[in-house]
Amino acid sequence: MADTAPAEGEKGKTVVLVGVDDSEHSNYALEWTVRHLAAGMAGGAELVIVHAKPSPSSVVGFGAGPGSGEVVRYVEADLRKTAEDVVERARRLCIANAMHALIEVMEGEPRYVLCNAVDKHNAGLLVVGSHGYGAIKRAFLGSVSDYCAHHAHCSVMIVKQPKAKRAHAETQ
Repeated sequence: MADTAPAEGEKGKTVVLVGVDDSEHSNYALEWTVRHLAAGMAGGAELVIVHAKPSPSSVVGFGAGPGSGEVVRYVEADLRKTAEDVVERARRLCIANAMHALIEVMEGEPRYVLCNAVDKHNAGLLVVGSHGYGAIKRAFLGSVSDYCAHHAHCSVMIVKQPKAKRAHAETQ
C-alpha cells in the first residue's frame, strides 16, 4: 500500500501554505484559511503565507530609454510598499485570530514562487484565491491557481468568494 500521509513540517504538523497578493480574492482565501485553521480544521497545522513580489524589470520591461533608472527605482519602491502592505494585512489577520504564521516575500512570477515554496516548506496543502476569470481572460492573463493545481507537489485548494463578495470586490 502506498504511503498517502500528508506532507509534514519539522514538528510533524501539516504545512498549509497560502499564496497572497494585494487582491480581495487572495485576502478572502487567507481569511478563510485562518478561520478554518483556528477552528481546528487541520489539527495543528503550520501556516506559511507567501507573497510573490514581481521584479521591477518584469513590470517595466526592457528596452527602456533615458531616465529608465529612475522609473525602475520608482517601480521597485512601489512593489516594496505593496509587499509591505500585504505582509502587514496578513500579520494583523493572524494576530486577530491568535494564529502563528511564517510570512515570506519572495521575488518572482507568482505561479513559480508558490510551487517552489510548496517544495521548500514541504507543504501538504496550497491555498490560493480565485479571481474568477472566464476562459478567455485566463487564456490571455494566465491563471496562477490553474498552474499551481497542475504543477504543485501537494493538494491545492482554490478558494472562491461568495457571489455577493465577489461582485463587491470587482467594483472596487
